Amino acid sequence: MRDETQRVYEHVLKTDPDQKEFQQAVYTFLQSIDKIIDELPEVSYHKILERMTEPERMIMFRVPWIDDSGRVQINRGYRIEMSSAIGPYKGGLRFHPSVNLSIMKFLAFEQVFKNSLTGLPMGGGKGGSDFNPKGKSDAEVMRFCQSFMTELCRHIGPDTDVPAGDIGVGGREIGYLFGQYKRIRNEFTGVLTGKGMDFGGSNIRPEATGYGLVYLSDAILRGKGMELNGKTCLVSGSGNVAQYTVEKLNALGAKVVTLSDSSGMIYDEAGITPEKLGYVMTLKNVKRGRIKEYAEKYNGVTYIPRNPDEPNPVWNIKADYAFPCATQNEILKADAENLVRNGVKLVGEGANMPCSVEAENILMGNGVLLAPAKAANAGGVAVSGLEMAQNSARMSWSRERVDQELQNIMNNIYRNISEAAETYSEKDNYVDGANIAGFMKVSRAMIAQGYV
Repeated sequence: MRDETQRVYEHVLKTDPDQKEFQQAVYTFLQSIDKIIDELPEVSYHKILERMTEPERMIMFRVPWIDDSGRVQINRGYRIEMSSAIGPYKGGLRFHPSVNLSIMKFLAFEQVFKNSLTGLPMGGGKGGSDFNPKGKSDAEVMRFCQSFMTELCRHIGPDTDVPAGDIGVGGREIGYLFGQYKRIRNEFTGVLTGKGMDFGGSNIRPEATGYGLVYLSDAILRGKGMELNGKTCLVSGSGNVAQYTVEKLNALGAKVVTLSDSSGMIYDEAGITPEKLGYVMTLKNVKRGRIKEYAEKYNGVTYIPRNPDEPNPVWNIKADYAFPCATQNEILKADAENLVRNGVKLVGEGANMPCSVEAENILMGNGVLLAPAKAANAGGVAVSGLEMAQNSARMSWSRERVDQELQNIMNNIYRNISEAAETYSEKDNYVDGANIAGFMKVSRAMIAQGYV
């Protein structure tokens, strides 16, 4: 990297030495910006990169709650308000044992540029807790959410910071969080997105991230004279993003043969049909079961337990396209090599930063089309932005209108990242295209607003 970008990266290493995920996100971003930094003297003069890599505000707090046995439990809560340059902070809440400051900062940093790409006036933020909703009763989840929101409500608002859901935070959790905010603040506003349709939610918000991933991937493929119809696809995860990725892939004629969770994966050579997907949705969303039960229900399905010390078996199956929808760094060097060897031609990132730096280089170096998460999974926050607009207008749009708006946004993202890649990097380098297109808008807004 050039002196400018190298200096910024070394500063991050020095000030945040243990934050590996945040360092990785910054490094990948700076690799793209390095290609244009000499053409942007105003960015250096106003120290935009230094300011972008430092959150505007970091909030950490304890969350005490009572379990069903009457015992006090303590978790840690976070909200990283990364950038408000183009709008109120916007980004999800994640409830998972892995949550720490590094993960929160990396997600908030990515969110800034993802939101910029949607074209909607939203800044970037992220939050959550190391609370694990798995195995907890509804009453325990409610008490935790109420305690979490009792502190968080001091820092958020419809024109300040608008959280949404993420891993571990679905419709149940959003409902409890919204109810507590309304109770404390005595106001019914669009302070959270992902709400139920009965109290201010938007049509296709649950589906939006998965649908958007497929819409962008389809646009990339069509731009190369390729298609989804009749192709075999690998999908990891089995939560919200994975489920609706499978649903939309099925609708466009593709065949999905894998799903996974933290315990293992299933391989269904016949394909995960809409009927089978309905079972997965009930299993995961209602019964909160494990993906292994899919293999026990359907004949001809292979279940492979997950060994964290070995390459992920999801990525070692012959297929045309792959869609990582589980978590960060789920595709490492050996996994990328397996994908290349098995003939995968496109990787669409449904999760945030699912590929390690080394894996990303291997995929792109072997001609695999990479739809980066900043662009590919922007559908969720895009429809969150549309939910905010509906809340502000006290209106509810039809499913067809929201879906059309989402398709338009994802097609615009494809055009913007393609143009940025061709102008500033190499054609088809959508990683650079997404980073640069998102960066340009945010940096212009920061310069215009002065040193704040």
